[in-house]
Amino acid sequence: MEGLVNSRIIPIRTSCRRHYSVFLPTFSLQLRNKNLNKGQVWMMRRPKSLDSVAASIQPLEASTTGNTDNRQPSKEVLELWRSADAVCFDVDSTVCVDEGIDELAEFCGAGKAVAEWTARAMGGSVPFEQALSARLSLFKPSLAQVQDFLDKRPPRISPGIEELVKKLMARNTDVYLISGGFRQMINPVASILGIPQENIFANQLLFGSSGEFLGFDANEPTSRSGGKATAVQQIRKVKGYKALVMIGDGATDLEVSKVILTFFRYG
Repeated sequence: MEGLVNSRIIPIRTSCRRHYSVFLPTFSLQLRNKNLNKGQVWMMRRPKSLDSVAASIQPLEASTTGNTDNRQPSKEVLELWRSADAVCFDVDSTVCVDEGIDELAEFCGAGKAVAEWTARAMGGSVPFEQALSARLSLFKPSLAQVQDFLDKRPPRISPGIEELVKKLMARNTDVYLISGGFRQMINPVASILGIPQENIFANQLLFGSSGEFLGFDANEPTSRSGGKATAVQQIRKVKGYKALVMIGDGATDLEVSKVILTFFRYG
């Protein structure tokens, strides 16, 4: 613990090359009744003033002929997007196609064991902070390993995300990245999407003076269960947003639906 307190955070240079999908970047935004496709969409019932509207966002893949499904979102979903003054995105398996910590662990030779822990964390069966600590302890990435990973494996952005973020920004809608992943790996993603650094809420890996792994910053709200909801509440308090939307795929993202009006489940 003393080492963590006295450690210094060493900046990491990042590689920001885009990943181009073979699929046309198209998103389907569909508002679904809670009685349809159970297990796909969650509806969180709150007092009327805080009813959470849940929807499913599904990336569309091209067919074998190279054509994409041209389904359009409903008018109700479009209105949700148009009325939003801020949109918060989860990063791993939402903005990006991969789970960042799983990819880093695989790069460091501990992929399978860490992926099993990630599945448990995503499902909410263990507290997020416990899963995060356990996963990192399995491979303890050094500064050099993280830098090598970033150089050799630039972020792979999900099809349609860049276009969506551009359209939101063109409407003067503020965009945030809220992640249980690491800033060292999310900063390149933000750079690709044009999202300012101050709009990132994520965890921070800590390294010693020789680049050895020390742990993670437990002061970050996203380092623990309920942290994404805390981050969203902080954003709303500072910015005063009236219509804030969250998009994510895991249990920690679903927790946000308790404190905002609209939650989109991605997947």
